[in-house]
Amino acid sequence: MSDDAQAAHQGSHPYRWAILFGVWLIYAGFGVTISGIAPLVGPITDDLAISHGAMGLTMGAWPFVYIFSAMPCGVAIDRAGPRLGLMVAAVIMAVSGLARAMADDQTALFLAVAVFGLGGPLVSIGGPKLIALWFNERQRGMAMGVYITGPALGGIAALSLTNAVVMPWLDQDWRAVLTAYAAVTLATGVVWAAINLHPMARRVERDIAAAPRVSQLALFRELVGLRSVQIVLLMSVGIFFFNHGLNNWLPEILRARGMSAAEAGFWASVPPLIGVIASLTIPRFATAERRMAVMAALFAAATGSMMALLVTDGHGAIAGLVLQGFCRGTMMTVALLTLVDIPAIGPARAGAAGGMFFSAAEVGGVSGPLSMGLLFDATGGFTAGLMAMVGVSALLLVLVLPLRASLAASSLSTTGR
Repeated sequence: MSDDAQAAHQGSHPYRWAILFGVWLIYAGFGVTISGIAPLVGPITDDLAISHGAMGLTMGAWPFVYIFSAMPCGVAIDRAGPRLGLMVAAVIMAVSGLARAMADDQTALFLAVAVFGLGGPLVSIGGPKLIALWFNERQRGMAMGVYITGPALGGIAALSLTNAVVMPWLDQDWRAVLTAYAAVTLATGVVWAAINLHPMARRVERDIAAAPRVSQLALFRELVGLRSVQIVLLMSVGIFFFNHGLNNWLPEILRARGMSAAEAGFWASVPPLIGVIASLTIPRFATAERRMAVMAALFAAATGSMMALLVTDGHGAIAGLVLQGFCRGTMMTVALLTLVDIPAIGPARAGAAGGMFFSAAEVGGVSGPLSMGLLFDATGGFTAGLMAMVGVSALLLVLVLPLRASLAASSLSTTGR
């Protein structure tokens, strides 16, 4: 390994900050693309004449594809490198956004949203892989906390500005709005490509790629056989059920409480705004010795946020949105930190492990928005869906106990060797 590559791997090369900015920017485009459709549910369902259940199915299209594409994407990231992977991801996400703007029925919209599931995993897996390569273990919590603010800020922009600013500016044309968002996402890929013109970016991946390879199938079998990995994968399902269900339906939940579209967009941007602050602070405290306590606190906050949204109005509901902000982005970050730091994984296997994580997680990503939409159609409201969220977040809290025991056993086993 070259001296520069060794410095990067040890988390000391100054160019790591440029890489971190590039990852953040791509993830911001990711957030814009994901959240851009939520504040437009009303005009889209009216224009295309589709039900809330059908819209929930459409929102779950890209997580469904994600389930099957994440593991191959993880293999591709480990082999071709995350530098190229994120460039390809930006193009795919922009194509998905443009295709949404051109959809003329539910099928076309479903397929357009599904395309995102081919590019999204390259970002979700490539980000942690890059952080594992360029930052040491002590710095990873901080670095992952920084880049995870990208999708949060992208989501804030989409949720708060779509109905208040962008729709009026573009003559209330939802297709023009989605086209503009696709252009923004493509622009992030152009900037990422420029950042990676630096020879240091190519040199690190070339040296890492020279490492001996193992059978990916054998690797997946080995990792999935670890109890701690199994528990983290199960947690990922619940985390994404919670996150995706709320990311897609929160504006409509707030509108059902009597808010206007602009008001709902504003208040729906509160959780991701709080999430930016949380992402910059909480992960750095989630060191190995404190990680389980931090994780338990986040799951407790998720449960409390849903209870507040379910049974209170006014200040109580606002408190629920604030609590939701503290846990939504950071739950995934802390879970990924836990996964990457399992002794059998580490930076070399971060791509494969990330693929497994997101393949499992997107089962929740599909079922979250779909369940919310179907329960709305069945009951005429969001109460049943919010009760389901309470149950899922409470289960996540319970799972912390066996995970802590498993990690402790793994640590003892590693120390004993």
